[in-house]
Amino acid sequence: MRELRIRVLAGVFLVAGILSWAGARLWNSIGTLPSVPLAAPIVLAVIAVVLLATALSLRARLKAQRERRPGAKGVDPLMAARAVVFGQASALVAALVAGMYGGTGVFLLESLDIPARRDQAIYAGFAVLAGIGVIAAAIFLERVCKLPEDDDRNTGAASTA
Repeated sequence: MRELRIRVLAGVFLVAGILSWAGARLWNSIGTLPSVPLAAPIVLAVIAVVLLATALSLRARLKAQRERRPGAKGVDPLMAARAVVFGQASALVAALVAGMYGGTGVFLLESLDIPARRDQAIYAGFAVLAGIGVIAAAIFLERVCKLPEDDDRNTGAASTA
């Protein structure tokens, strides 16, 4: 599996943000802009907590296994791989969603004097923060499940003689 790249996540965030900002401007000129749901930051925060809890659990189990503690519960490699894939997928979706709400939030900053728009901007801001939390938890989970580098890969052909 390939590692998450911060540049890719930032690119997804920026492109989604720009498109969302432009779409919000267009939609607002045609009609009423759809509201930012209150559930958006809550759902993202729950995903971040699940990813963080998974990472902490796996880290503790891997540490116990490394230290050969009696009764240490091992980590199934397939389960760890699934956790990493879940984290990577969550990070990509969170970058996209956070970018969308970020762009919408930037558009809503123009009309903070309207109470409903101010509330929507706050919800969008919290959604961006929760999306960043998902990305951070996914990167942490990926680092926890990363295998140590093989020494065989790092040695050159000259040292095998």
